[in-house]
Amino acid sequence: MNSISSLTYDSHAICNPHRPFSSRRFHLARNLVVCSAKPVAPPPTKLAAADTSAARIGSLSQVSGVLGCQWGDEGKGKLVDVLAQHFEIVARCQGGANAGHTIYNAEGKKFALHLVPSGILNEDTLCVIGNGVVVHLPGLFKEIDGLESSGVSCQGRILISDRAHLLFDFHQVVDGLREAELAKSFIGTTKRGIGPCYSSKVNRNGIRVGDLRHMDTFPQKLDVILSDAALRFKDFNYGPDVLREEVEKYKRYAERLEPFIADTVHVMNEAITQKRKILVEGGQATMLDIDFGTYPFVTSSSPSAGGICTGLGIAPRVIGDLIGVVKAYTTRVGSGPFPTEILGSGGDLLRFAGQEFGTTTGRPRRCGWLDIVALKYSCQINGFSSLNLTKLDVLSDLEEIQLGISYKLDDGTLMKSFPSDLRLLEQLKVEYEVLPGWKSDISSIRNYSDLPKTARQYVERVEELVGVPIHYIGVGPGRDALIYK
Repeated sequence: MNSISSLTYDSHAICNPHRPFSSRRFHLARNLVVCSAKPVAPPPTKLAAADTSAARIGSLSQVSGVLGCQWGDEGKGKLVDVLAQHFEIVARCQGGANAGHTIYNAEGKKFALHLVPSGILNEDTLCVIGNGVVVHLPGLFKEIDGLESSGVSCQGRILISDRAHLLFDFHQVVDGLREAELAKSFIGTTKRGIGPCYSSKVNRNGIRVGDLRHMDTFPQKLDVILSDAALRFKDFNYGPDVLREEVEKYKRYAERLEPFIADTVHVMNEAITQKRKILVEGGQATMLDIDFGTYPFVTSSSPSAGGICTGLGIAPRVIGDLIGVVKAYTTRVGSGPFPTEILGSGGDLLRFAGQEFGTTTGRPRRCGWLDIVALKYSCQINGFSSLNLTKLDVLSDLEEIQLGISYKLDDGTLMKSFPSDLRLLEQLKVEYEVLPGWKSDISSIRNYSDLPKTARQYVERVEELVGVPIHYIGVGPGRDALIYK
């Protein structure tokens, strides 16, 4: 990756540690003064990586969770995969096949998971798909078949809540029709039917997994949703033949799905009573939360801490450690505000260095500097006990790295929190702090103390600004490319 610093920045020198800066463009300049944010503490006594990891993972609570801090795609799947070796159950609590988790097995084989929890690669782990998830059965079976053909056994290792809602192909059609209607103000969904399926759920005419056990009433329920869609969209093709074909298809699916169906509320609470270790895996991320994200450019579920309870049927008091996963920079897909976005060639350099293309859609992701304001907001909402900073290695070729540390209005007024007003988000100015890069390959480093001094300075400055410790640092895509701090 070529250095972004070759583009350099505007002529405002920075020190102590703020400087005005437009978040939207680069300027040619050569007189940038960079002041170190704080002296870096001497490296701690070096421990074997295995000792550090065992201590860190061993201290996690019985019920722990991994959630995204930004706009998704932070690399949650890898951490879940690593931690799953130490947990008996891994559970998905919300979202659907719009969540793409890319993980690698011990041999380096790549797996792109969408509905199956990332713990599936660990053969002793039970994977639970909770009631808050919307399940597209054709996609689920395709995923299971792909895993099985790669030697990953799914038999008896996946349970699907009887309360989870079914996502049908027609939900995907409706998703595309809605996006086409919105034209220039489109949301930027994955067109996987997630929003329309959650709409059916909230409209109380949705169909749940448990309904497949009652095929005598299934056709009438399906007809209601299909008729609604036909009334709403003139281009939606629906007739008796469509209904008949769908019913026949789902009769076959029902037979195949039956061994997977369970009352997962009971399963989860029994497991808690039996002191079994449970890891909850969130899809998407807090800045896409239906309540707390950049609405309406959000997902249709609650990928923040509250979604764990509603999506699995477990009590808040049983939830212990929550780990927030955050990239060392920021990305998002689709439309919506992105205060620290880097436009032009600077964003392209990050995009290709980090291979920032969607697991689910292949779409190029928008890239920018790490947004500390958004990260602090995410930490407040979720109460993270620690963070996993991923893709630190992607920044390795940069002369300088910026942190978006505060938002200001045109008149200089400092914003005290992340605003809900999208117009305000588009207009505000981001204040940046500039830190020196390390200009060296860190992908083979496994001990924190072996990182270059400036890389440690970056990690510790993020910790200081956010007020949450960083316990895990990703330095590459592989399972072992993880530093325990």
